[in-house]
Amino acid sequence: MEINSKNIKLWSTIGPRASLGLGILDLAKKQKELIVVTCDVSTSAGLDRLRKTLPDQYIDLGIAEQNMIGVSAGLASENFNVITTTFAPFQTMRCCEQIKVNLGYMEERVTMIGLASGLILGNLGFTHCCIEDIGVLRSIPNLNIISPADSLETIKSIEASLHSKKSTYIRVTGGPNNPIIYESDYKFEIGKSITLKKGNDVTLFGSGAILENCMIAAKALEEKKISTGVVNMHTIKPIDKDAILNAAEKSKLIVTVEEHNIIGGLGSAVSEVLSNIRNSPKQLTIGINDSYTKSGSYKYLKNYYRLTSEKILEDVQILLNE
Repeated sequence: MEINSKNIKLWSTIGPRASLGLGILDLAKKQKELIVVTCDVSTSAGLDRLRKTLPDQYIDLGIAEQNMIGVSAGLASENFNVITTTFAPFQTMRCCEQIKVNLGYMEERVTMIGLASGLILGNLGFTHCCIEDIGVLRSIPNLNIISPADSLETIKSIEASLHSKKSTYIRVTGGPNNPIIYESDYKFEIGKSITLKKGNDVTLFGSGAILENCMIAAKALEEKKISTGVVNMHTIKPIDKDAILNAAEKSKLIVTVEEHNIIGGLGSAVSEVLSNIRNSPKQLTIGINDSYTKSGSYKYLKNYYRLTSEKILEDVQILLNE
């Protein structure tokens, strides 16, 4: 798939779900061994064109997520390159045991895509919102976990995962009119974070669509003479330890921002690295404060959980002034 400014704008407009459908179709045309296995989400995952164009490379199992992992593991054992996809809570928690046994323990290699993770489906409540997926999967060995920042990075993460030796979970956040983080092509590597902005006083580590809020908050901090860096920690597992250690050497405060429970996600992964450093800087973990609320819009829930750029700015300033 050609990566240019026109396509990047298109992918941003249609959002990561539709974009990944276009990306997978392009990959499937080039790789006859690529098979997509879904659970009744061809439209939701932007896969209708693939279903109609390459029916032999598309399997719909209906609403049977546990079977999806078992079937995919069997295909992987026969050297097919397999992508599974459904909504994030069903892709992960509903078939957690199958992921553990077939992919983690047996080490069959499958790329799993969790649609609409985080808070984007807030109007449907926390049966469909997914704030636990990273924490659930991070403790299973032999898995990569990626949370791409925008539609372009979603496509690049799929390409990278298909070449990985391990199974990979790709956590897709945000919706249509997704913010553009990358305006041109760039090098993407599993396990290697990307510095979006350099700074010395504070370092913000973010992942997923919430990174735009980190960038806005960082600019506001700069206006207040607080030098602030922003790092796209797109891979939660394996975490980029070097990036965390480098930030710890120069920063007064480390901040993690995520559309996930503050327990078990990016904040926990970063704190595990910082815990091995003598006299490490303070860490502020911003995310879902281990609680469920009533259903609400994406905008409402981000505001409720203090994930807006204004509230990130406010919380950083409060901690710096303590």
